[in-house]
Amino acid sequence: MPGMVYLIGAGPGDYRLITLKGRECLEAADVVVYDRLADDRILGWAPKDAEYIYVGKASANHTMKQEDINQLLVDKAKEGKCVVRLKGGDPFVFGRGGEEGLLLRENHIPFEIVPGVTSAISVPAYAGIPVTHRAVATSFAVITGHEDPTKGGSNMRWDKLSTGVDTLVFLMGVSNLPKITQKLIENGRPADTPAAVIRWGTKPEQRTLVTTVGTAAEDVKKNGIKPPAIFVVGDVVKLREELAWFDNEDQRPLFGKKVLVTRSRAQASKLTKQLENLGASCVELPAIRLVEPSDHYEAVDAAISLLASYDWLIFTSTNGVDRFFDRLFAANKDTRDLAKAHVAAIGKATAERLKHYGILADIVPAEYRAEGVLAALKGELAPGERILIPRAQEAREVLPESLREYGAIVDVAPVYETVASTEDPSNVKEQLAAGEIDYVTFTSSSTVKNLVKLIGDASLLKNAKVVAIGPVTAKTCESLGITPAAVAEEYTIDGLVTALRSI
Repeated sequence: MPGMVYLIGAGPGDYRLITLKGRECLEAADVVVYDRLADDRILGWAPKDAEYIYVGKASANHTMKQEDINQLLVDKAKEGKCVVRLKGGDPFVFGRGGEEGLLLRENHIPFEIVPGVTSAISVPAYAGIPVTHRAVATSFAVITGHEDPTKGGSNMRWDKLSTGVDTLVFLMGVSNLPKITQKLIENGRPADTPAAVIRWGTKPEQRTLVTTVGTAAEDVKKNGIKPPAIFVVGDVVKLREELAWFDNEDQRPLFGKKVLVTRSRAQASKLTKQLENLGASCVELPAIRLVEPSDHYEAVDAAISLLASYDWLIFTSTNGVDRFFDRLFAANKDTRDLAKAHVAAIGKATAERLKHYGILADIVPAEYRAEGVLAALKGELAPGERILIPRAQEAREVLPESLREYGAIVDVAPVYETVASTEDPSNVKEQLAAGEIDYVTFTSSSTVKNLVKLIGDASLLKNAKVVAIGPVTAKTCESLGITPAAVAEEYTIDGLVTALRSI
């Protein structure tokens, strides 16, 4: 039995513009055949054991000929596999999805088309240019800027096109812009018609050049604009002055800024999402990863077997919460077994995570570090009471030691270990050395230490502004010769973002 092929439009660049169905198909894929313009985060939705085949094309550099791509889809489907053909934009808008579908049908391979958001409308929209507007334009056309060179001639009806449609959107037309603008003017489009060239539309690298039909070719050359870009012609371009939003620094103050996120990949999404919503381009290089503790949970499992003996549980991180409850459930216990114990949480995020398991923390100190817990507990804790702290294997000893000095009996149970990431740092090192990264964010001391290990030289950070989540992390930075430009007053992701924006 042959497999199934899904021809999926991945959208114009912003990975969040793919459809829900597109994502569902990716999650079931055995093989992913993908283009140059597909965002890497989209690929992350496919199973880890899927086969990934890159067939991307630049204007003069084709990884694989289209005929070979078509046959590849057939061959993989004949192996009985679920094949996802991931294409930038929409598969049927200059995406050559029709050619791929025809060969699949010829070979009796079942397939589905999953439409995508085409750059023809989305890229102008992200630049604040509507392709239609009741008072300005009632029609628009989408035109290839790069016709099939094997046809032997052009099918473009310039005499009809130039003045017969209000808004013209040329895809893949930057290299042919002199010819396009010449043909438009020769066929009646005024040279002073507003126009725009938009590069890397919908992505944080988006750049918009407002020009005219008559000056577009020279302006593009002067400003060094290269593919991928689209060319928009029409009076709707004037509306950008009022409708620009994506690259509007009043609305998205971090637009054009690049931020290095060093959290573990599982945790990076919240910080990345907040920064991207403010316009930043985020580069993720997880400096740490979380693994099971070296004692293979022996200490925490022993503590869980004696839960009834504890008067207090103190959680110091969301990771500690999740890993503790994983072990609690593995022991065939649940939150009812915590009935005797009071619960303290360092930080709002940790307290919120406890709510996920049905636990409301009795104490959430105003200061989100060990010293804050000690201050909050002074009026609550009696000497001789027993305390369990599920936490990272390596952590500051201030909290347990101070509690013991106060007369408490303290058990520290490692529920995870933070180790250095094994990610390849070469691309990030190049960007740091070139001064292309504007900010570096650190969410813990371990992210600082392990990033420096990864890149091999703390001086690579000298061109970037470093932001630390709190004074403990800032102190670790300073010990390695790194001077933070800002330190969060509230030791949370929200506080970190606020501190970055204040620079």
